[in-house]
Order: sequence, then C-alpha cells, then structure tokens
Amino acid sequence: MHPFERLAEQRCSAILRTPHAAAVRPALAAAIDGGFRVVEVTLNTPGALEAIAHFAAERDLLVGAGTVLDVEQAQRALDAGARFLVSPVTDPTLIGWCAERDVLVLPGAFTPTEMQLAVRSGARIVKLFPAPPGGPDWVRACLGPFPDLRLFPTAGVDEGNARAWLAAGAFGVGFVGSLFVPDDLAAGRFDAVRDRARRMLDAVRSAGEIRAAGPR
Repeated sequence: MHPFERLAEQRCSAILRTPHAAAVRPALAAAIDGGFRVVEVTLNTPGALEAIAHFAAERDLLVGAGTVLDVEQAQRALDAGARFLVSPVTDPTLIGWCAERDVLVLPGAFTPTEMQLAVRSGARIVKLFPAPPGGPDWVRACLGPFPDLRLFPTAGVDEGNARAWLAAGAFGVGFVGSLFVPDDLAAGRFDAVRDRARRMLDAVRSAGEIRAAGPR
C-alpha cells in the first residue's frame, strides 16, 4: 500500500520530538503498543535516523521523518527507511524533489496562499502549521474555497479535540506533545504514553464512524 493510502486509512500519526535520547525508542514503542501504525520522528530528535531505521523494519508500520528542511536531509531520511517526509515549511524545491520520486511529503503551511503553493508544487497533503487560533474553524474556512485540500493539523491536536478537527474536514491529525508529554518522557512513564495513545485512537475512530454514517 502506498504511504498516501495508508495515511488516508489511518487518519492519524504519532509524532515524536524530544531532547531525551534514552526515551526515543521506548516512547515510540509505547505509542505503537497503544495502537498507532503511523509514526514520525523529527530529525532534531537525538538518534532520529537510527530510530527510523529500527521501526521501519517492522512491516506493519508506516514510519516517517519530520522537520525535514532540505533535500539533503530528505535523502538521509529515505536512506534510513522513512516512507514519508514532513516539513514545517512550504519549500517548492523540496516538494518538487519528492514529487519526482513519488515520495509522500507533507509541507507545512498556515495561510491559503502557502497551501495553494504547496499543492501546485506537488504536495498531496498539507500539514497545517503552526496551530491556528480558530482550530477546527480554521480548517472549515480554508476548505470553503479549497474543498479538495487535504489538511493535516499537528500542533494543537489532542485527545479532547481530535474528533472536532476531523469533523471539520481535516484529512488526518498528528499528535505531538499531547501524546508524548515531556514530563512523562523525562520520567520514563511510557505506560502513560500507551494509555493516551489508546484514547486518542478511540477519538479518531469515533470521528470516522460519524463520517461513515453520513448525514441523517
């Protein structure tokens, strides 16, 4: 299955960004144990490439690299086993490079102009970054003139509002600090990560059930 199709199926990802090298693999393992099948490691996390290579070896996981800022970083991430790339910015050079190689890339965009540029450069999904003040209402507003836009908010998504983001029309959602709570990672409380992962996936599934039911 192509990464795009897998992400469309799962509708969510677990995104790890941490300064604690010893927490990287246990934290990701906890999120996976909680049910996540799409995970992302930001490249400014210690040992990111090694963690990507480790988890990419598991056939049932879709593993990506985040905070990819240029083509050189993109190539290193792909060499390590990443199957999709995420960037905080809209860089047409990076997006075009990925499109030529059929690599799924989610560039970061905040304004409609940036979103349109990302899509015209070859992005199939656009990461909504940073978190907009209107939350889900921002997604609805952007989808008004761009109904085919596939928006993937990350910052600002938690277990309490994930369903609202998806109900507003988001293509999927990414859980960052709300899943990998810094204090828990520092203290080694990985069971808390696992339990949160389960609740977050329940929220995503409930949004999917509403969408499948359609209007009543």
